[in-house]
Amino acid sequence: MNTWLVCASLLLVAGFLPVVWGTVRGPLGHRVMAQNCGTSVVCLVMLLLAQGYGRPSYTDLALVTAVLGPVGTLVFARLLADELDEAPRWARAVTALTVAATAPVVIASCVATGPGRAAAKVVFIGVLLAAGNVIASRTLSGAHRDATETRYG
Repeated sequence: MNTWLVCASLLLVAGFLPVVWGTVRGPLGHRVMAQNCGTSVVCLVMLLLAQGYGRPSYTDLALVTAVLGPVGTLVFARLLADELDEAPRWARAVTALTVAATAPVVIASCVATGPGRAAAKVVFIGVLLAAGNVIASRTLSGAHRDATETRYG
């Protein structure tokens, strides 16, 4: 077992405990935010596993997750806008933590792959993941406001 796999295991455990807790308990807005955080954790774990096992194909899985994870959150926010009880108070903290966790994983993966197309792909995945989380977090807050204005406005 190498350092990449140890980091992937630690991130998986440390990342999925709050995700499972947020998904199982709490109102709908918290569950959707936990789902978004879960896809981010999976994406980062895939990047670490790609280096740990020496399999660049795992990077493709991380790319797909980085694209579809925030899109899934946006779909949930759109379809469930009327049922979102309240915007998660901790959404900004989770988004900041996800972006903060993305940077070291992407930088370490870029250093390990060396200059070239693979490093550019990893940087692209990191940008997609960070931007997608920020957009999804803001959308969840906006979906709550729109639903509240529709009901009471």
